[in-house]
Parts: sequence; structure tokens; C-alpha cells
Amino acid sequence: MVAAYLAFLALFGGERIAELLLSRRNARIALAHSGVESGAAHFRWMAAMHALFLPACAAEVLLLRRPFPGALGWACAAAALGAQALRWSAISTLGWRWNVRVIVVPGESPVRAGPYRFVRHPNYVAVAIEMLCVPLLHGAWICAVVFSALNLVLLRIRIRVEERALGATWERAFAGVPRFIPHG
Repeated sequence: MVAAYLAFLALFGGERIAELLLSRRNARIALAHSGVESGAAHFRWMAAMHALFLPACAAEVLLLRRPFPGALGWACAAAALGAQALRWSAISTLGWRWNVRVIVVPGESPVRAGPYRFVRHPNYVAVAIEMLCVPLLHGAWICAVVFSALNLVLLRIRIRVEERALGATWERAFAGVPRFIPHG
């Protein structure tokens, strides 16, 4: 199962590279439309955390000889794949507006389609699920705890920056929409 987990991490890493390429393209488009970037100071910390995440998961499993946790591992695999589906739903809904940086194009209407009908930040929900489930998929509980905690700290900063940058029009459009967990 270790080889399968390492292959899963490699595929996950490849998906992340595809996201970064798409993000770079979308950032160029947004900046060409007079987009304004916010939060560059915290972005380098987020990038570092994400860059270390997959190698740390592999290292914990290999160095500490973590066993595959059976049913929990399969449940985490399903949750991680579900998080990928949620992320790509958010990405496709935002189209060229999506990127890994906070770049807001003045005058653009808020997007309230796709998963944004239910929560303000579906992409961050997906990341939180991944930070917990990708390590636990193969028993890497130290990575699950450490990276989930770091992610929560950084998301707290990131969401404040992002929501401030999106402004009053966005805030009015999303009044009553929860940040992370849909209302029943």
C-alpha cells in the first residue's frame, strides 16, 4: 500500500502543478483587466506550506513506517477525491477569475453560481479536507495535525484579506451565505 500511496501523492502533486499553471494564466488575465493584488505578504507562507505538504506526508509514511489504516484510509481517500471534485467545481465556476493569489478586478460582479451558492469559500473547504485526509489516508497523523493547524492559521489571515479586497458589493451578495458549512 505504501507504493500506491506514493503514487497517489505523485498524482496529487501533478494536479497541483496543473492548478499553478492555470492560476498563472488566470492571474495574467486578471492583471490585464486592471486587477489589484492583495495579501502578497502572506502568500509566500501559504506557498511554502503547500510545497512542503506532500513531501512531508511521504516522509512520515516512509520514515515512521505508518501502516495503511484500513477503513479509515479508504474513507480518507474518498474524502480527498471528493475535495478535488469540490475544488474543480469552484475553479470552473470562477473561470478566469480563479487563481491562487488574491487578485480582484474592480467592477466585476460577485459569482454566486456552482458551489458558491452554498458557501463563500468552497475552495478553502476542499483544502481543509485535503490537509486532514491526504495524510490520514496512510496513517500520517502528525502531518494531518500540523498541516491542518497551519492551514487554519493561514486561512484566517487569507480570508480576511480576500473578503476585504472583494469589498462591499461582494459582502452584500454573500450576506447570509456561510463561509464553510452550508445551512441545512
